[in-house]
Amino acid sequence: MNTRERFYKVMHWQKPDRVPNMDFGYWEQTITQWHKQGLPENLKNDIDIEHYFGLEGTESIPNVPVINGLFPAFEQKILEDKGNHQIVRDAEGNIVEISKSAVSIPKYIRYGIETRKDWEIYKNEHLDYTNPERIGPVKKIVEEAHKNGLPVRFPAGSLYGWLRNWMGVENLSITIMTERNWVEEMMEHLTEMTLYLIEKALQDVEIDMAWWWEDMCYNHGPLISPKIFEELMVPRYKRITKELKKHNIDINILDCDGNIHQLVQGWLESGINCMFPIEVAHTDIFFLREKYGKDILLFGGVNKLELAKNKDAICREIERLAPLIKNGGYIPTVDHRVPPDVSLENYIFYLEKKKEILKLT
Repeated sequence: MNTRERFYKVMHWQKPDRVPNMDFGYWEQTITQWHKQGLPENLKNDIDIEHYFGLEGTESIPNVPVINGLFPAFEQKILEDKGNHQIVRDAEGNIVEISKSAVSIPKYIRYGIETRKDWEIYKNEHLDYTNPERIGPVKKIVEEAHKNGLPVRFPAGSLYGWLRNWMGVENLSITIMTERNWVEEMMEHLTEMTLYLIEKALQDVEIDMAWWWEDMCYNHGPLISPKIFEELMVPRYKRITKELKKHNIDINILDCDGNIHQLVQGWLESGINCMFPIEVAHTDIFFLREKYGKDILLFGGVNKLELAKNKDAICREIERLAPLIKNGGYIPTVDHRVPPDVSLENYIFYLEKKKEILKLT
């Protein structure tokens, strides 16, 4: 079997020859540390490293050549140099202050969307979904990927996550309560964009999954009330997954960090059926399986913090997940990008132990 066939079988509760050997990528600082620990210097990015370790994704899974989201992105521009810091307009249109010397969360000075006038600029200049340049050579890329035994994913976009990036959590939260019609207008535009791209790009091709991004939870729960989530977002998700289903896409993978428990039911009702990356510190993967059974697919769930400890801890973590792997509907990967406190030696050991469970050895 190839990767695509294995992926399909696991995600449809069938028996593959083995579970796909995938992982979730690496922070830039991790790669820098690993170069000092023996990783070849020519390996600079996630895909290079995945190939080096013989992994099958996730970063190596090709995307349909469709741009869903800002296009064109904003021109990144340095607005002011303050010595150790710079004031920058980022690719999403926000004005931020960043450190020159350290990797850290930017300080937001002004979000890109603070007024309806800002939204009109975004909508007309960066979210015109009829722009033909959004769609590349879909058939060529899909056929090439499938010839190489790889699944292909369609970028299904975001309703809350993008707005949060462009407005900030606080501003978006206030706007939901004070100008709900405006929030609905923005979410509706994003929905129509995804529906349009499905219609124009997915004719006469076989796509293996849709991939959503909605980072909308923190360590204690969602950033939006479940009630408002059900009202604003679930009906729109349903419209999109219904169209995807017409193109035989029935695997919808949702990338959301944090504690997702209160939103899972809504995602499942809307046709989004696979949770990723299932951060162990905040979400209980065994609870999800027990509560939702075969209605839910699981992707992730390996505690990155355990990989930073010792070999015994790594063994315990893999053994903890063995029953889930055996029962199906689950592909184990680290529950976020591998952090720099995980040594190269520990990571290699983790991959070897995981191979034993996946029946690779």
